[in-house]
Amino acid sequence: MNLHTASETISFAKRLENESAKFYQDLALKYAQDKDVFLSFAQENGKNVVQIERAYYGVITDAIEGCFAFDIEPDEYTFKTELAENAGYSDAVDKAIEMEEKIIKFYSDAAEQSKSLMADVPRNFVIVVKKRNSRIPKLKSLVEERG
Repeated sequence: MNLHTASETISFAKRLENESAKFYQDLALKYAQDKDVFLSFAQENGKNVVQIERAYYGVITDAIEGCFAFDIEPDEYTFKTELAENAGYSDAVDKAIEMEEKIIKFYSDAAEQSKSLMADVPRNFVIVVKKRNSRIPKLKSLVEERG
């Protein structure tokens, strides 16, 4: 079922943020050497939720909510956070990079679709894209340091 309203899309964004935060919290427990990096990502996810909700509630009106600002297929952006029993550190980081790429695509697509109807929400989506894009080189460097 596609997401069409701002409320549905914001709820989906929160779900992605919460699921990825949980993944990073689990990585922090499993890989203590990089605990601080993973926990900082999880904390940033919480800040992303607050930032997006604040922008959404600041501009939401019945007119916006009543219109269809989005046409998003959630399955395109979902990810699995379970790691195989024998998964190594590089497998975990690869999964994190894959997750980041899907979430970045979601926020980019959602920002593009809603930019003509809302200003603050898509602007905040773009800010989250920039933050998440900066994670990918950090994640890659973690594997290189271990390699």
